[in-house]
Parts: sequence; structure tokens; C-alpha cells
Amino acid sequence: MRSIWNGAISFGLVSIPIKLMNATESHSISFRQIHLDDGGRIRYRKVCELEDTEVESSEIGKAYEEADGTLIPITDEDLAALPLPTARTIEIVAFVPADRIDPLQMDTAYYLSANGVPATKPYVLLREALKRSKKVAVAKFALRGRERLGMLRVVDDVIAMHGLLWPDEIRATDDVAPDDGVTVRDKELDLADALMDTLGGVDLDTLHDDYREAVEELITAKAEGHEAPAAPAEKDGGKVLDLMAALEKSVSAAKQSRGADGEGDGDAEVHPLPAGRSGSRRSARTAPKEVGGKKSTSTAKKTTAKKTTAKKTAAKTVTKKTPARKSTTKSTTKSTTKTAAQTSTGSSAKSSGSSTGSRTAAKKTAAAKKTSAKKTTAARKKASA
Repeated sequence: MRSIWNGAISFGLVSIPIKLMNATESHSISFRQIHLDDGGRIRYRKVCELEDTEVESSEIGKAYEEADGTLIPITDEDLAALPLPTARTIEIVAFVPADRIDPLQMDTAYYLSANGVPATKPYVLLREALKRSKKVAVAKFALRGRERLGMLRVVDDVIAMHGLLWPDEIRATDDVAPDDGVTVRDKELDLADALMDTLGGVDLDTLHDDYREAVEELITAKAEGHEAPAAPAEKDGGKVLDLMAALEKSVSAAKQSRGADGEGDGDAEVHPLPAGRSGSRRSARTAPKEVGGKKSTSTAKKTTAKKTTAKKTAAKTVTKKTPARKSTTKSTTKSTTKTAAQTSTGSSAKSSGSSTGSRTAAKKTAAAKKTSAKKTTAARKKASA
């Protein structure tokens, strides 16, 4: 960045040599004036009225015009010789909380850079003092022919200065404020609060100049011989004359817009968890366990039922394979089934009493199984004979 002013910061007996640089820059697009008939460039020429000739910038000076039209020349040397302590110095006059400065007074911003190695230590001292006190410095300085008011604050690791307007340069608001006869209801305020909450905050770094981008696209299109981009169709939302209706419609539109952006559409809804997710697994884990006696009975019944089913299947298989001597096979099957049923009934009754009954039922079931196997083998031998 190029320095536009050299001077010093002064507070008390401390003097800090600094260089002043613009902290902001304009990205606005500027246009030239042309003659509509032939496209010729229109220029402003500086002409001396007495000689009626064009003069160069180096030949132009300053003058003050009095009420009668008399011009009093003022040179740069005259201004530099003014007996002002702020001619080449940013003189700090006070340290105040930042909220004491009215934003209406804010003007151009500048960066202050330490001018030379000897200035580094006092520069850092002032910077750290401003950081620790959480205050800003109010200063006076002279720039471009007039004395100004400034505010010094810390931005990152740099001391920045905002030019301030003098208090008498701020216009009063008496003629701008609306009539005091208007009243606002609490319900209207509630809707306004809801609209503010729905719109939420914004990251200022994401904002940009849409108008400048549109102008650049227009210039590019014309330079390449293309048609100018068409203007987007205006959304006709309809005129809303009622303030309440306008607020309600604004809140609804804001909710829909945030919903489209993936940030929710306002009202929250509770949905049940689908089956098979963590909810069902949690229910399965927290299901109450059965009492010991009932659990033993249930287990014994299930075991007996499985064994009985297996015996029925075996009996059916034997019957299909030995069509001869149906009466013998049927009697064998009935005997096996009856024995298994009796065993199941006995084991269920005994298992509900104690675990000893369960072991007895298991032994009887095993014996019945061996008896059935022997009878089945005998039936097969007779069939083959």
C-alpha cells in the first residue's frame, strides 16, 4: 500500500513516527461521458478565464473566494506554516469506550504503520495498551488542508484510524422522525420479533456487490457483440395493505426460504423412529426378564415340543418307507406319539416345580426315543422278511 501522509502519533510525551495509508478501496465501476451522436469522448478542460487558454495542473493553485468574488491565494507553504500542533501530528486527546463514538460520525478508514525501526517499540506499546484497556483513542489531525477528528483502534495487529465528522457536522433528526401519534401493538411487535428470528444472522464476508457484477456482465456481453443479459422477471407478491398480514406473510416466506436452504422451515415436528433402528434395539435390551420358575417351565415346554415334533417326523418317515404291515406301523406310531405326549405332560408338570423334574423328563424322553428306535428296527426287519 502506498503512503499518503507521513507524521507522528503523539500521546503525552510519547511520539511515534507513522505512515498513513488508505484502509479501504472502491470497486465501483466508473463511466466516461461520450457524445451520443458520434461516440466521441467528452473531456473537461481547465481554462484560465483571463487568458482563455487551457492550463496544466502544475500551474494551478488554491484561493479562497470571498462574498464579493475576491480571490485570496493560499499556498501549500502557507498551510504548512500554520501554528497547529496537528499539522504533522495525530494528537491523542482522550481514551474512551468504543460505544461512546456515534457511528454517524464514521468517515474514511486508514491504517497506521510504524515508520522505521525506532518507532516499533512505542507503536507496539500503544497497540497493546488499546487492546488491554478495550478502549479507543480520540485524536485530532490535519489532512488535505483541514483539521479533522479521528478514532484509533486495533485491527488484528495494526492500529487503524477512522476519520470522524465533527459533532456539528451531524444533522439533527427532528425534521426526519415520524409523527408521535402512531402506536404499535404488542402482537405486531411479536410478529416483527418472529420475522427477525426467522431471518437470523448473516456472515458479512459472504455478501457481495450484485449490481457491480451485473454491470460487468453487461460490459462483457457488449464487448463480445452479444445481447445484453435479460432482466429477471419481477416477482408479483401482491400489495398487502394490512401491516399484520404483511408481517405474517413475511414470516411465512422467510420460513419457506430457510427451508429451501436446508435450515428448517420453522415449526418442528416429532416423528416416530422406524422399526429396526436404535429404538427397537433399545426396547429389546431393556425388556423385563421373566421369573426363574416360569422361565424354566417355558424352556422345558419348548424342549419337549421340539423333541415330540422330531419323533412325529421320524414316525411319518418310517410309515412312508414301509407300506406293508400298516397296522403294525400305525400301532408303533401311535404308541410312540402317546409315549412322547405323556412324557411331555409329565416333564412340564415336574419342571414347573423344580429343576429335578426337568432332568427326569429328559431321561424318560431319551428312553422313549430308544424304545421307538427298537420297534422301528423290528418293523423294518419283518417287512424285509
